[in-house]
Amino acid sequence: MTNTSNTRPAEGEAHAPRQSRLHRLMRYIPLIAPVLLWAVPCWVLLYGGQHWPLPVTLVGTALFALGLIGMPLAMVRGHGRRQQDWAAIIGDTLLGSSWVLFTWSVLLGVLLRLALTVAGVEDGQGRARVVTWTVLGVTVALLAWGYAEARRVPRVRRLDVQLPRLGAGLDGTRVVLITDTHYGPLDRARWSARVCETVNTLEADLVCHTGDIADGTAQRRRAQAAPLGTVRASRARVYVTGNHEYYTEAQGWVDLMDELGWEPLRNRHLLLERGGDTLVVAGVDDVTAESSGLAGHRAHLAGALNGADPDLPVLLLAHQPKFVDRAASAGIDLQLSGHTHGGQIWPFHHLVRIDQPVVAGLSHHGTRTFLYTSRGTGFWGPPFRVFAPSEITLLVLRSPHPPTSP
Repeated sequence: MTNTSNTRPAEGEAHAPRQSRLHRLMRYIPLIAPVLLWAVPCWVLLYGGQHWPLPVTLVGTALFALGLIGMPLAMVRGHGRRQQDWAAIIGDTLLGSSWVLFTWSVLLGVLLRLALTVAGVEDGQGRARVVTWTVLGVTVALLAWGYAEARRVPRVRRLDVQLPRLGAGLDGTRVVLITDTHYGPLDRARWSARVCETVNTLEADLVCHTGDIADGTAQRRRAQAAPLGTVRASRARVYVTGNHEYYTEAQGWVDLMDELGWEPLRNRHLLLERGGDTLVVAGVDDVTAESSGLAGHRAHLAGALNGADPDLPVLLLAHQPKFVDRAASAGIDLQLSGHTHGGQIWPFHHLVRIDQPVVAGLSHHGTRTFLYTSRGTGFWGPPFRVFAPSEITLLVLRSPHPPTSP
């Protein structure tokens, strides 16, 4: 009799070819994506039946080719070993511009042509040129608006969050969340000061920063981060690290935040007491911390809760929303996160959802865990926010049994 167990491939072996093909494909994405971002709009705007005069076609093609070559070169010089801010600004701006142009070239290239055909516009060249000018107009308008949205002081988003285990004495506790400030190549010192001034108007008991403070070393971004030292809270100012801290010098940012008077919640907790009741405020390093190789940096929830009374409600700071699976398993009451930027430039949020369970807002996980995901206070890279506005968040914690008025 044949032993079928010996002829069946091991589970790891069965999936190895599929995984290796996927990994090979992933390696090509950095090469394929820039080509698509520039080649598709080039075809839609210049070669999709418009029949432009030859000089127009040649100049337009040259501009797209320049963008295709210049964008990755500028980003490598800006974000690579050389860390040249001027190159980062150029590369990031080209990246955001190409994404918006690509998106609307695809959408309007199909939908507008279809609408014009249904409307009875039979002139193929006329339809094509209407598409070209519409795509260019929409792109310019969205980039101008998106730039203004990215550079303005975020609006305050307020919401009440009822936590079933929150004691009556803690009802009305005001928690202000800022995150993903991403101080970077574009000098945002004045913006940073105005953000901190706004935070100070909210009369917070607790101010939290859930990471991605900056892009670059603490020494290079010190002037932009310095206003964080002016933030006021009646109880505490706390923060955790984000993945971008580990791209440069995470310990340098820990040292600077300590100098600015912020308390690190690096796999530890503190107690916030009010009205005779207690809230555990805990935090963990980003999930990428351990792979950075820095001693003592890792996401360790058990360490963060070590010594805390398990009957007390817990507010957890964790940079990435996907940490909520671990938080829910541990019975955390509320996790505060950032990282997603709400997608930052529509429709990038669809890609964010591949990696994260939530893009923005309040969500419920497990039996009692709430997650609030901020769209972020600043922006990363491309200086645009399109249909994903930044925010400063005021969360007012509510008890199911608030104290009665005398």
